[in-house]
Amino acid sequence: MQRQLNDIIALSSSVILGKETQIRLSLACILAQGHLLIEDLPGMGKTTLAHTLAQVLGLGFRRVQFTSDLMPADILGVSVYDRNESNFKFHPGAVFTNVLLADEINRATPKTQSALLEVMEERQMTIDGETRPLPEPFCVIATQNPVTHIGTFPLPESQLDRFLMRIKLGYPDVRSERTLLAGGSGRDHLVNISPVIDAAGLIQLQQQASRIHIADTLLDYLQAILDFSRNSPQFEAGLSPRAGLALKQCAQAWALLEGRDYAIPEDLQAILPSVANHRLRSANGGSVASTDLLTKVAVP
Repeated sequence: MQRQLNDIIALSSSVILGKETQIRLSLACILAQGHLLIEDLPGMGKTTLAHTLAQVLGLGFRRVQFTSDLMPADILGVSVYDRNESNFKFHPGAVFTNVLLADEINRATPKTQSALLEVMEERQMTIDGETRPLPEPFCVIATQNPVTHIGTFPLPESQLDRFLMRIKLGYPDVRSERTLLAGGSGRDHLVNISPVIDAAGLIQLQQQASRIHIADTLLDYLQAILDFSRNSPQFEAGLSPRAGLALKQCAQAWALLEGRDYAIPEDLQAILPSVANHRLRSANGGSVASTDLLTKVAVP
């Protein structure tokens, strides 16, 4: 199992150069059965990362380019009347896959963005009064440009909270960028990447992650972090119980990536910024960072 995880990280790193930490965070998010939001400038490799993860994990992959004229039916599907059979026939949308890439999600209108709320929370979608389950495993990987860019619609808090993690890729280091410039786009190497596992294998890894042991002292530490976020004047609103569960699940997944069957405070600290920052709101309207959660809460 550990060899599989190492192979997944190594293969992904051969496509997304110099971003092993972001790859490990993304994989931890998927192992924790969560959805991933990648926010960065255009051209940073967000779409390539999503495609790489899907291919290495052997998962079905569908990409939807979010634009201002995109409609919910384009994502979920639509029922069309069949005159030969005198009834309506459902045509599944792009959401019926293992990995749905919502590319530039914040370029769609709030109405279209909200079409993902049910599928992200319940792993199912309801249309025409009928509820249809989605394939397992299921994960939404969304990319978004900074909200200061023209033509974007900020994601509401309810939508942001559906994402287990939010990460940024950032510019590559000098060596990685030189390799990229000399060898071409990372996406060109995807054709040579073979899956390490399949959907069934990923489900087993997800189940293994959920069984990682968390001691009572680590839960005390997690609760202290939650309490600090709720009582600190720095934040307008603290972390919710759902955020607490997200921190626990991601810490378990990170421990699995580290080759342990138990979680430690360092696992929680490693994933906390990616899980907490997009859920916290500053009391003064400025940018929010989870630094205080790491520096002002005592480690057991």
